Amino acid sequence: MALLSVEDLTVTFSRRGRRPVHAVDGVTFSVEAGATVGLVGESGCGKSVTSLAIMGLLPRRGADVGGAVRFDGDDLLQLSPNAMRELRGREIAMVFQDPQTSLNPVLTVGRQITEVLERHRDMRGRDADREAASLLDRVGIPDPNRRLKDYPHQMSGGMRQRALIAMALACKPRLLIADEPTTALDVTIQAQILELLKELVVDSGTALVMITHDLGVVAGLCDTVHVMYSGRIVESSDRRSLFAEPRHPYTTGLLASVPRLDSPRGVPLRPIPGSPRDLLPWAQGCAFAPRCTRRVDQCTAVAPDLLPDPVTGHALRCYNPWPPGGEAVAVPAPIVAEPIVAKPAVRRARKKP
Repeated sequence: MALLSVEDLTVTFSRRGRRPVHAVDGVTFSVEAGATVGLVGESGCGKSVTSLAIMGLLPRRGADVGGAVRFDGDDLLQLSPNAMRELRGREIAMVFQDPQTSLNPVLTVGRQITEVLERHRDMRGRDADREAASLLDRVGIPDPNRRLKDYPHQMSGGMRQRALIAMALACKPRLLIADEPTTALDVTIQAQILELLKELVVDSGTALVMITHDLGVVAGLCDTVHVMYSGRIVESSDRRSLFAEPRHPYTTGLLASVPRLDSPRGVPLRPIPGSPRDLLPWAQGCAFAPRCTRRVDQCTAVAPDLLPDPVTGHALRCYNPWPPGGEAVAVPAPIVAEPIVAKPAVRRARKKP
């Protein structure tokens, strides 16, 4: 049995006087223990809403969630708020995209980490402080004992993101959802954090759901990749097969838009035409049809189903996919990390009066 199984998940936002918005429309995927699954797509395709629905963090008013989300056999959508609070942080943890709005501005970083340890690991006092300092050191924050007393505004964006990751790792969760956890980090720290997440998956068997639009992250971290567009999965496969033979025009467009280092100077980039707002409702056809260069009449008449591709074995939602090897795309190089080493704090000597 998969550790996490998402079955026909739907999320609809409704507001008085406006049409309902189907942010997630029948998403189905599973995650085995110790596996890393990537959800990939442009902003607005439903990746973050999917993660919030799994965590039970969507507002009760105005958001209608359907389907099933089974964690270790239990349907999370049927649990009471108190039961979900017991699972969050201990069994399931999440790294949010924006640390500035995720951390409490009136509490020190140390207090926010020790609060998790007190509630879920029964640690108190100095034991909790030592463990919190160890977590900050593990994610590469220098002088962690001093940083425990800092408020979020006293840290840089990268440090706040690493503190948020330390909080998520505090209880060694069985499932970790990372919603673009390296957005605010520079390239070096980004690689180190990805290596840390990879070690967590290997050492403790934690299942990882990586939500990102960075195909370089996917190339070096994920085992299985699900490409989302307008609330639905349009193509899914294992990582190597997806990069070697992408079939859906949206997938090939994402890969083709990656700059190539071996391209001659002056060659223009190849973005996907239009914007994510240029879409067709799934009830009328394929949502990607207005931007697709391979659309046929059937694309704007009936929405395609997600079916196994007889050529590559991918799960594919398309009437006219690219033939294998028919589109030259850039394959992003995996991000290679150096070990995380917290730099010693530099203290300036005070000048004598």
